[in-house]
Amino acid sequence: MTSTFPGQVARTQGFTLGLARNLAISPDGTRVVFLRTPGGEDPVASLWTYDVATGTETLLADAAALGATDAGPMSERERARRERARDRSAGISVFNTDAAVRTIAFTLDMRLFVADVSAGQVTEVGAKEPAAEARIDPTGQWIAYVHDDELRVISRDGKDDRALAEPDGPEVTWGLPEHEASESMDRFQGYWWAPDGRSLVAARVDNSPVQVWHISDPAHPEHPPTALRYPAAGTPNADVSLHVLGLDGSRTEIDWDRKAFEYVTRVTWDATALLVTVQNRPQTAMRILAADPATGRTTVLREDTAPDWTTIVSGVPAHTASGALLWAVDEGDTRRLTVDGVPVTPPGLQIDRVLSVDGDSVLFTAFEDPAVRHLWTWSPTALRQVTTEDGLHDGRLAGGTTVVDARTLDGETITVNGRPLKGFAATPPIIPRPNLHWLGERRIRTAVLLPAGYTGGPLPVLMDPYGGRAAQRAVAARSRYWASQWFADQGFAVVIADGRGTPGRGPAWDRSRGDDHPAPRLQDQVDALQAAAGHYDLDLSKVGIRGWSAGGYLAALAVLRRPDVFHAGIAGAPVTDMLLYSSHWQEKTLGLPAENPQMYAQSSLIDDAPNLRVPLLLIHGLVDDNVLPVHTMKLSAALLAAGRPHTVLPLPGASHMGAVEGLWEYELAFLKQSLNLS
Repeated sequence: MTSTFPGQVARTQGFTLGLARNLAISPDGTRVVFLRTPGGEDPVASLWTYDVATGTETLLADAAALGATDAGPMSERERARRERARDRSAGISVFNTDAAVRTIAFTLDMRLFVADVSAGQVTEVGAKEPAAEARIDPTGQWIAYVHDDELRVISRDGKDDRALAEPDGPEVTWGLPEHEASESMDRFQGYWWAPDGRSLVAARVDNSPVQVWHISDPAHPEHPPTALRYPAAGTPNADVSLHVLGLDGSRTEIDWDRKAFEYVTRVTWDATALLVTVQNRPQTAMRILAADPATGRTTVLREDTAPDWTTIVSGVPAHTASGALLWAVDEGDTRRLTVDGVPVTPPGLQIDRVLSVDGDSVLFTAFEDPAVRHLWTWSPTALRQVTTEDGLHDGRLAGGTTVVDARTLDGETITVNGRPLKGFAATPPIIPRPNLHWLGERRIRTAVLLPAGYTGGPLPVLMDPYGGRAAQRAVAARSRYWASQWFADQGFAVVIADGRGTPGRGPAWDRSRGDDHPAPRLQDQVDALQAAAGHYDLDLSKVGIRGWSAGGYLAALAVLRRPDVFHAGIAGAPVTDMLLYSSHWQEKTLGLPAENPQMYAQSSLIDDAPNLRVPLLLIHGLVDDNVLPVHTMKLSAALLAAGRPHTVLPLPGASHMGAVEGLWEYELAFLKQSLNLS
């Protein structure tokens, strides 16, 4: 087994560099715009166009020719945006188009550019630097962008650059999402253009109520600590209000009961209406509000309630061309797409997100099996499954043109109406071979990976879960298994189990942890392990567990509470004290700390420190602004106070993405020593 494979995974960003991404289709379906890097280890992405009729690809904006490098300058705002989006790219990271997809705005190295698709020209606009969050209006005449904390607008020819909204307080921002929106609600925008391009809705975020945390990178002591406004569970959130800003200087605040509904989960402004979706702090109620842009008055179009929590579904609310309202509801044990309140998808098909609306046709992703995510379309005349091969699928639809991004067990392809786009991704020397199972009484979706060339004999076990509600791991896509197969090839049977609470299986599974948050998720790992032993020759006297983020929590939980089953643990970026994690994410399942302190106490790990009896490795990036390093430090301090030996690996300069070369090899050495493997 080559020792260079983990480094290659890091350099290729999981063999995704060189593949097309961030695809947009013109409304007439004749062209596609996308980003792609020129090679499998080159992270600098450029802007490309694709002619659907001829299949011709054209380089529209060459990031390298515009001066971009993989270490180009980046503002703190842009760095934070990429961290929230888990974006490690360089060059052109995102772009935004007008309604016709003829004019494109993007930022590069804090400068603002505009590209004309028809002319094939790219022009630097001359906006204030640093420029970020650039979005062109639907008519293609004006570009809004964020400079520091103010929202500005400039014409596409670089004239009339001016502020639309400036901070009116030291902790006020305009046009940016607050931390909880981008980290927990999947809302990455802080402003939205009107369809006519004459005004926009902008978020004013006052972070002054939010407590301040300081994180610093000891590798750069010359840099001051970063003061981070981070709303931990039960503490004040940012105060978010919405305002209609006219290009003529007018300003109208959108009015709703912000005290009762403090979260803004979505804003939708299309030809039918301006909609604002809001959620209360306990997340038990969500409202779709219709807003009058002229007066700011709102009316409630719909209210959904749930005894535990309401679920945010990406892509809705939205309207079809005929004005029908698209939404998603939990009905029985199925999350269903609705059109004007009527469910249009069948029981058992779990809608994941709405991707595109093309006239009265809707493209969405959905699960029947949590290991397989397919593309589907709905129209008034038919419901149709678009993809058939097992895998994880994404896509876009416009003007009758369909883009399919398929990640399967055989590889990764991006096609336009069935024709593949060129790809320059590196060829992986290791091909993951996961065996997918339904295991145990609860039919836990589980993947098992064995060493290449394995012919028999007992294998030590490495559990490699995520186990959280943000994603599945046991899926029919090889790109999810680079690390797992590498560890398997070092002599392990790697077992990945998606237990209760993981997505893709329906509302009942989402909520099946009940009133004991940690016990069910840990029991599912134990049950999957024992059931896997009925299919494979596993040495259950040598079981390790590793994970990151939610998986890191699960790994630490496993060795602290079930050392009879798990004999070594690697916990990367673990949440160890539930009171120290973010408000929207944590309160969804645990409730408000003041009302449910027992849930927070039984879910946290600090009091378990005296129970440690097996080797535990804690890993944390020291500039992680999602799961703050204090989580690992607090657990380590408790272990030290209890006299329990353990290992802490700090990662200077590393964020929550944690991509550090050499890390897998270090973990492997720890596992071999801890499990007494030769």
